[in-house]
Amino acid sequence: MPIEPVKDTDPTIGRLVTDATRDISSLINKEIQLAKSELKISVKAGGAGLGLFAAAGFLVLLAIIMFSIALAFFIHWNGSGLDLHWAFLIVFGFYLLVAALLGFVGYRKVRQVRPPERAIEQAQETKRALSKRG
Repeated sequence: MPIEPVKDTDPTIGRLVTDATRDISSLINKEIQLAKSELKISVKAGGAGLGLFAAAGFLVLLAIIMFSIALAFFIHWNGSGLDLHWAFLIVFGFYLLVAALLGFVGYRKVRQVRPPERAIEQAQETKRALSKRG
């Protein structure tokens, strides 16, 4: 086999190393961007869930206050004002139901928080590919 002379358009080892380094750096940057975007979605869902938990806690506090007032009226009951007592209990029950609903929705939102699975998988594939070549 005759040996062909090196042409100016043929890549050199230095150029190949530079290209490979640039490509690996670009790949790593893209994986980091993917991880950031996945985490941003999870953080938003977690933040919404925490906000709903806080709202549920506030409404439970209001419900406890309402129950305390209703209980005080029942203890001080002198035969009149029965409608007022039932009104306090109805408001208490309403706050409790709203708090339960907000807590349930918050729980479902927090359950949506996930690790950046695609970014982790891509990083592992890159690690395997680089270790096979090395």
